Amino acid sequence: MAYILELHDICKHFGNVLANDHVSLKVEKGTVHSIVGENGAGKTTLMNILYGLYKQTSGEIFIDGTKVDIESPSDAIELGIGMIHQHFKLIPAMTVAENVMLGEEPTLGKVFLDLKKINERTLELSDKYGLAVNPKSMVEEISVGIRQRVEILKALYRNANILILDEPTALLTPQESEDLFRIIERLRKDGKTILFISHKLKEIMQISNNITVLRDGKVVDTVKKEDTDEVHLARLMVGRDVFLKPAPKPKKIGEAILRVEHVTAVNEYHHPVLNDVTFDVRSGEVLGVAGVDGNGQTELVKALIGLQPLSGGKIFIYDQEITHLSVKKMRSAGIGVIPEDRLQEGLVEDFSVQENLFLGLQRSQPFSNGTNINWGAVRSNAEELVKVYDIRTPNIEHKARLLSGGNQQKIIVAREIFHAPDTIIASQPTRGLDIAATDFVHEQLIKQRDAGKGVLLFSLSLDEIMLLSTRIAVIYKGAIVAVVNKDDVTPEDLGLMMLGGSYEHIPA
Repeated sequence: MAYILELHDICKHFGNVLANDHVSLKVEKGTVHSIVGENGAGKTTLMNILYGLYKQTSGEIFIDGTKVDIESPSDAIELGIGMIHQHFKLIPAMTVAENVMLGEEPTLGKVFLDLKKINERTLELSDKYGLAVNPKSMVEEISVGIRQRVEILKALYRNANILILDEPTALLTPQESEDLFRIIERLRKDGKTILFISHKLKEIMQISNNITVLRDGKVVDTVKKEDTDEVHLARLMVGRDVFLKPAPKPKKIGEAILRVEHVTAVNEYHHPVLNDVTFDVRSGEVLGVAGVDGNGQTELVKALIGLQPLSGGKIFIYDQEITHLSVKKMRSAGIGVIPEDRLQEGLVEDFSVQENLFLGLQRSQPFSNGTNINWGAVRSNAEELVKVYDIRTPNIEHKARLLSGGNQQKIIVAREIFHAPDTIIASQPTRGLDIAATDFVHEQLIKQRDAGKGVLLFSLSLDEIMLLSTRIAVIYKGAIVAVVNKDDVTPEDLGLMMLGGSYEHIPA
């Protein structure tokens, strides 16, 4: 068996924290080897060690059977290792070719850039691996999917034989993901070895040859794709069964709770960000909003909670118009929100768990008489919610910033559900969460749906949209271009509409 990469007993300490605990791994040449695990399992630390961003505390690395010492990314690149980060490292004001060659540009007379050769070599690599990029395009003008291809080209230009892809489909549509998988397969057939990091088990099962599962910094198992399935992998990752199937059908769908009628808005530069947006959210349903990032989702959420001024249209809770109310009054009218950025918008990091659990309610009974805080009520509330929502914290006085992302999200979910809104707006509610925390959030949203609430779900994950939604609204360039029943569409249909295509025969 030819192993291009071997890791022997890799340990990495950060102070008293052991991030990688005697991790051993063998990767066959010319395969896609996926590495999966919950947040904190040690995946990213391990890949950062391999790429030279961290140095292992102990253990050995072998490339093609030879022991190597990787002290920096330059060492990794010299050894044929390339890493495509989840957040791209491109310069928007430069062309594709200039980004690909950056730092290793061919010159004329050692002074001037040889732009012709830069473009020719980029096009040659692009054609060889079926990447289909225009060397002369400005990076700021190309799609997320094409930017990812540029990152792959950068690695290939530097003769990478081992490519690390960290959460590569996080921002891609289904069509762009399929294009990426086609490229990966072409690279594999050309002899390249791919290390694929992802939370999406469906993708892992589609693209992998071998799969290694990490938990608590240790290798739990390495399996061949044909010997496992999504349920088994999830159980290995978490240590228990988790919610991977579509949500059960709604018990009863009632009247519209939240109504949005012809809403328009512009940004600070007076450019349109919302364009004649109309939809409703009904009692007992989850309405998912699907769209490529940057098509008005953030502005729509802000409009619904009073943070985005409108230039036209109306918003109602039942028959009460709330269009121009303050955030406080909108919440009082029956809106709860799980914001897309939990640290910037959902929590005060240096406040304690108990303080964060009653944020926004500090002027309401039983926490206040309008003048003074009733700290006994605050403590009782925090102790109850910590228990009910399984918030893992040493105590309720613990600072929120010291908790894991999953436990921070549990604080927000618990608080928003506690104040009993009629409609819950959940914006990217599982972003950055592992399977166990994601499972918890999904379960809570479905419970609220079945209690007769309306749930408006914004997610960049089509898997999440398809898993939870009753109906799906597709947003494109600030407009809702379709509202469809979940059972009437495929992810490919949605991806087409998310990119501006039409699918007119879908029933609304």
